Amino acid sequence: MKIFFWTLAILLSVAACIAAAQGQAGRTQSPASQRPPETVKPQTYSSELIRAGAGRFTAECGFCHGRDAAGGETGPDLTRSMLVAEDFRGDKIGPLLRSGRIDKGMPSFSLNLEETDAIVAFIHDQKTKMESVAGGRRGVDPEDLDTGDVETGRSYFNGDGKCSKCHSPAGDLAGIGTRLSGLSLLQRMLYPTGAKPKVTVTLSSGETVSGSLASRDEFTIALTDASGARQSWPITDVKLTIDDPLAAHFEQLGKYTDDDMHNVYAYLQSLR
Repeated sequence: MKIFFWTLAILLSVAACIAAAQGQAGRTQSPASQRPPETVKPQTYSSELIRAGAGRFTAECGFCHGRDAAGGETGPDLTRSMLVAEDFRGDKIGPLLRSGRIDKGMPSFSLNLEETDAIVAFIHDQKTKMESVAGGRRGVDPEDLDTGDVETGRSYFNGDGKCSKCHSPAGDLAGIGTRLSGLSLLQRMLYPTGAKPKVTVTLSSGETVSGSLASRDEFTIALTDASGARQSWPITDVKLTIDDPLAAHFEQLGKYTDDDMHNVYAYLQSLR
């Protein structure tokens, strides 16, 4: 359990800390190193509504904006959004969800009032959390993380960690220690992005439809097919096969000890 909470803290602060490390290298201040805009009208939500919003947000918005709303592969950090800062109980977020921003790649969503309120609650709760950690948190230098052993990390990479089943120091990881360092490297190792799950849906007629997973909850599965069209079906009406290339990384989060994590980090840092 210790490593779970340690990892969670790292992930929540990663945006601010990466910016600090990059600022030292390039002397250019990143927006992530600045305090998020303050909420114009402070508001609170029930824990039940926030939990419901977390699941709905992950299903509908997480692929673009990240599971914690702090930015993802294509979507911006909502905890630093001025629209969110000015929103009061969904008066701005709600219309945006319903209309989308097609020109920026954001689709419209058919959500009922309860679902919309839950997403709004989750986003505001995440913003509040980010505001609480943004002030006074020092940057983390790469040297702060250099506590592991390279050879022990190599053994774990090739052995118990099973990392070598998917990754190769002479292939996809060649030179990674030169390209990334500090929290940028640790984030890539613990919480990689960029590879969307693939899903194949088998209809009752026997026809199969394949594409990138767009969303999934207890009721509906949605995918984006090869033409870019979004298709969805009730879960109970189809059979699913999902291939998530990042699943092993998420499973590994619950298995790492502190020593394992820092040893693998040290090994990756040595690949230059």
